[in-house]
Order: sequence, then structure tokens, then C-alpha cells
Amino acid sequence: MRGSAVFKPLSGKTVIVTGASKGIGRGIALRFGEAGLNALVVSRTLSDAEKVAAEIGPNASAFAADVTKEEDCKAMAAAAIERYGSIDVLCANAGIFPAAKLGEMTAADFDHVMDTNLKGTFLSVSAVLPEMKAKKAGRIVITSSITGPITGFPGWSHYGASKAGQLGFMRTAAIELAPWNITVNAVMPGNIFTEGLDGIGGDYIASMEASIPMKRLGTVFDIANAALFFASEEAGYITGQQMVIDGGQVLPESLMALQEMGAAS
Repeated sequence: MRGSAVFKPLSGKTVIVTGASKGIGRGIALRFGEAGLNALVVSRTLSDAEKVAAEIGPNASAFAADVTKEEDCKAMAAAAIERYGSIDVLCANAGIFPAAKLGEMTAADFDHVMDTNLKGTFLSVSAVLPEMKAKKAGRIVITSSITGPITGFPGWSHYGASKAGQLGFMRTAAIELAPWNITVNAVMPGNIFTEGLDGIGGDYIASMEASIPMKRLGTVFDIANAALFFASEEAGYITGQQMVIDGGQVLPESLMALQEMGAAS
């Protein structure tokens, strides 16, 4: 069956977005809300989540949860079912990225990042499984990164390990959950312009853009659109896969490759 040239609408379905108060998570929540999904906007601080839910409109509501805590994740899933009747999509986006170089990084620093980024993904996924398994349908989209699975950056060895770990988790989870028609995929952002870059200066942003073949930073909606695709019915035969959204950042083998591109143009 070839199907329609237009993707089937997701309106009326329910998405949970963790880490949704700012940055990529906020962009994902806004984009899914725009597509007509009921959105549970999750953040550690309720007031921050409420601001984003208000931006989306009446089909969104806020919930406070710490994804490092199992009871919070279970309460998050229960709230989505109570408010909207189902959980169709989980966007496991919550993550932190404090910098600390080896030799200075403490065990507590390492554990904090792993607990939030990797354990938080596991707990969020575990919390939505009873509902998804009961319906025999679901979409799980994990926000990983190019940092860790593909690239590295000084000060982010713990962050990179957590993001690579998410992909390892994803592959086995995809196998285990396939019998219930639950897909598990990941988006892998490159350099994305978020609130965190405000005030760092044009020179720094220009240097970042110079390392990207498309010569611009990505937007949060570039990531959100990829997540929305993974959530679509049309992506139902895709599982255990990752999509790099980086403007070609990981492609050049050296700075010379980008300089050659400039010379050719």
C-alpha cells in the first residue's frame, strides 16, 4: 500500500516532553503542540513548564518532575493518562551539560550527569511502557547528541559518555519493544542556537558557524521536526536508529576541507 502523499495527522495524540522548559525541549513541545498533539510539558520547575504550556495553548499542560527520580517519572506518566487518556509519544529530552575536565571532575560530577541524561532516559521510558504496551503502540524519541557518539569536546567526557550510552540503550530497547509496535529512535543535534548562547558574542558564534558546511547554527525547530517525523505513523517501520541534525558539521575531515569549499565558491 503506497499511502497518501501527505503525512497522516497526529492531532489528538498525546506527547510527553521532558526537559521542555527551554532550548531543544521547548522547541519540541511547541512543534508537537502546533501539530495538534496534547502536550505534557515537563520540567523540574513547574512555573517554567507552565510558561511553555501557555505558549502552546489549551492542548498543553505543565508538570514538574525530576527525571532522576523513579517516583517522579511514574507520576508524570500517570498525569498524562489522567489528563489526556493516553501516552502515544515520549520525547526523552531532559539533559544537562556542565563542563569539567578530567583531573578536576569529581565522582559526584560524573554521577550527576549520568543520572540525569542516561538514567533519566531509562526511567522516563520505563514509566510510559505500561500504557504503550497495553495499547500495543508507541513512539519514543531520545535526544542524544553528536558529542560522544561521533565527536568530543574538552570538559564533556561525562556528557559524551551519557549521550553515547543513550544510543546503546536505544538499540536494545528497540529490539525488546518491537513486539508491542513501540519504536525507539534518537535525534542527534549538532550546534544549535538556544537561550544558552545569548550574550556570548558574535565572534564566538561566527567561529562555530565556520565549522559547519551550511554556515549556520541549527534551530530548535530543526531538531523538533526530526523528532516529529520519528513520531509519525509513516516512520512506523523505523526503530533503533539515530538521525544527525548538524548542517553537515561532522562531515569535513579537516578545516582544509571547508577552506577548499570556500575557494571553489
